[in-house]
Amino acid sequence: MPLPLAGIAWSIASWVIKDVVIKAVVLGAVFALVSELAPLVIEYLGAFISPGGLTSAFAGIPSGVWFFLDFFALDIGLPLLISAHVARFLIRRIPVIG
Repeated sequence: MPLPLAGIAWSIASWVIKDVVIKAVVLGAVFALVSELAPLVIEYLGAFISPGGLTSAFAGIPSGVWFFLDFFALDIGLPLLISAHVARFLIRRIPVIG
């Protein structure tokens, strides 16, 4: 009777190693890679964006629009949105995942 239980235990252990552990290691490596590369890409692209153009663009926004931008917390959401798009772009460029 111990032989079938050993086979079941071996199949469960091999499933855990193949599916859970390997995927956790791969996803952890992808997370570490993206979390390290995203700030570097943003810093690199920041040199090509002139702040004078952004200042003049924001100066033309009327006060009624500023109310809604502040109400919807665009100052917090826009950097999050840009970071998410950069991370999505980087993840899609990885050959195994993309």
